[in-house]
Amino acid sequence: MARSKERAPAVFELRSASMTLVVVALKTTDMLAIERELTARFADTPEMFNQDPVVIDIAQAEGDPLALDYARLASLLRQFKMVAAAVRGGSPEQMAAAAEAGLGEAPEALPPATRTPTPAVAAPPPVEAAPPPAPAPEPVAAAPVQAQPAAITTLIVDKPLRSGQQVYARGGDLVVLAAVNFGAEVIADGSIHVYAPLRGKAIAGARGNNDARIFSTCMEPELISIAGTYRTTDNPLPDTVIGKPAQIRLDGERLVFEPLD
Repeated sequence: MARSKERAPAVFELRSASMTLVVVALKTTDMLAIERELTARFADTPEMFNQDPVVIDIAQAEGDPLALDYARLASLLRQFKMVAAAVRGGSPEQMAAAAEAGLGEAPEALPPATRTPTPAVAAPPPVEAAPPPAPAPEPVAAAPVQAQPAAITTLIVDKPLRSGQQVYARGGDLVVLAAVNFGAEVIADGSIHVYAPLRGKAIAGARGNNDARIFSTCMEPELISIAGTYRTTDNPLPDTVIGKPAQIRLDGERLVFEPLD
């Protein structure tokens, strides 16, 4: 009798996954301009990324649509510890060029699905010998199950930060209970709270969180930035907030300064 062959155990599985990725949304195809901006924004913040996979979004990139050198762009991103994984928003020619450079095509965000109403079915005629059945209740649409947001971590620093020191709260908020002196730098993916004079650089929403804010009991920063929109001492803060308790938030692409009572 022939022995049946035993199936070898699988060495891998294919599963669908939903992951949050950083998106580099380009506004131009000018490689020199992109390199200058990356250098100006991230050269002094080496801890901002940690070999994080990123998606290159070119839907709003102005200029020659075929001017992007994807291999060069991927190499440039690696200098700042970002790993280009995929591209989205391009024309068929652009996506083909990205594929030749070894980059995949990231799916666009899908709009929420709409529920198609079910047509009503006529009830059968009542039987004389028995009372008509009670009408079936209207079907109630189940409330959508919303994914629970990931827990936001908070990094707390209770010592003064001197010039040259840098603190980065990856994936959450940063709370500083002492002064952030000139030349120091505080960075957070979420909001920044400084319960002391803020005189150094403060970069909130470092990965594009437009809802991030900057708070301080004495707002005197040399640079502030929220989700890439920044302001330096070359453009002084309003008299209503400088040196006073205040918050800074983002409204569209405009920084809004508000005193705190």
